[in-house]
Amino acid sequence: MSEIVESELLAGVPDGLFVAGEWRPSSDGGTLDVHDPATGAVIRTIASASVADGRAALDAACDAFETWSRTSSRERAEVLRRAFDLLVARTEEFALLMTLEMGKPLAEARGEVAYGGEFLRWFSEEAAHVQGRYGANPEGTGRMIVTQHPVGPCFLITPWNFPLAMATRKIAPALAAGCTVVVKPAALTPLTTLYVAKLFQDAGLPPGVVNVITTSHSGDVSDAIISDPRLRKLSFTGSTPVGQALLKQAANGVLRTSMELGGNAPFVVFDDANLDRAVDGAMAAKFRNIGQACTAANRFIVHASIAEEFARRVTERVAGLKTGRGTEEGVTIGPLIDDRAVAKTRELVDDAVARGASVRTGGTAIDGPGSFYRATVLSDVQPGSDILREEIFGPVLAIVTFTSEDEAVSIANDTEYGLVSYVYTESLARGQRMIERLATGMMGLNVGVVSNAAAPFGGWKFSGLGREGGAEGIHEYLQTKYTLTANPFA
Repeated sequence: MSEIVESELLAGVPDGLFVAGEWRPSSDGGTLDVHDPATGAVIRTIASASVADGRAALDAACDAFETWSRTSSRERAEVLRRAFDLLVARTEEFALLMTLEMGKPLAEARGEVAYGGEFLRWFSEEAAHVQGRYGANPEGTGRMIVTQHPVGPCFLITPWNFPLAMATRKIAPALAAGCTVVVKPAALTPLTTLYVAKLFQDAGLPPGVVNVITTSHSGDVSDAIISDPRLRKLSFTGSTPVGQALLKQAANGVLRTSMELGGNAPFVVFDDANLDRAVDGAMAAKFRNIGQACTAANRFIVHASIAEEFARRVTERVAGLKTGRGTEEGVTIGPLIDDRAVAKTRELVDDAVARGASVRTGGTAIDGPGSFYRATVLSDVQPGSDILREEIFGPVLAIVTFTSEDEAVSIANDTEYGLVSYVYTESLARGQRMIERLATGMMGLNVGVVSNAAAPFGGWKFSGLGREGGAEGIHEYLQTKYTLTANPFA
């Protein structure tokens, strides 16, 4: 892509807040700069919402709720389908925009467009499938009617690492259920969400149904929205500590909550695994999105009898990865989101090495411009290393060994997190046992990527509450009403 195309694209991204179907500046004139992590350069300056702007966005969502909630499911579905069709047509625009503001290689950005689009298509199809039930009560004295209703105005807080998919994964089920929303994207990658708002506007979505506020004052703006008694639902994707703080705030209003939080995914390779498939899966599970994913494999738990061969094979693959700006041909490892992420990755690697780990390849940051860290493989990682306890969120593959199935399960479950696990084995019985024994909300059995719009995404323990995607996803935005009517035959 040429610079002129990049410039034209960026110029076409709205720089205002999207409230009540209109683009507007911040009420106090505040702005925030968006940087390209591959160069450090400012690529766009946009409005930064004030507390008053956040309240205005919630006002718009509340005003639009009654009409949108009464809109037929077919009409809601058609809006979502139009948005899907427009997204497909604008794949290259969205892919380049994500690469510019987040850093992921263009090929991966195109994959995110496809993945994010599937939530629009899936929930356009789910909108008309919300069902209740009717029947006599056991005593025969009346008839029970159970119905589902939209929960109300929602506040959706999305992360920086998948700026398109995390927006559509929350917006689509909310709209399908009949809810209206205020979306607050991460300040590091807000441009994609603003472009999504424009997409919905072009798809004919009524004013106020989707509102987007970008801000550098996240805490103050979010506090005002969450404390408003009109808000009925909070959905957040991000770190566990922030999620815990938001849950405490949400408790005051007894809000419905969905929390997709941190992960510490184990990737278990048994001695009977197909190593070719296991290495392929490891590359996908670790280095997708430059390792900056809550689903990224964090701990590679490999049987001692094959650990050296596994390490040799992955090291050969990782050493061949090309690092650079995501718009460059052949790049597979883009920049981390900022210099703080580089510093955190360096700290985790240095701690592991100090405790006895061996660096097979990589292991160092790359001098700027840009926020780059070399794709890294560590073997012989020792118990107690920080890298085994903390989410890496960088391109580092850390290997530990085990000798028995019970030991593998113990290591895998030795974490407060429980989002996803990966297991490679050719034994059907062992695979079934791992489904039962690993304490995670999702699992990949002989596969390295599990995310799918048709599947319920979510974790156990400190990895969160609720599910996004699948038939379960729309129910996060619905509430149940039971009505008892008199016996019509009495």
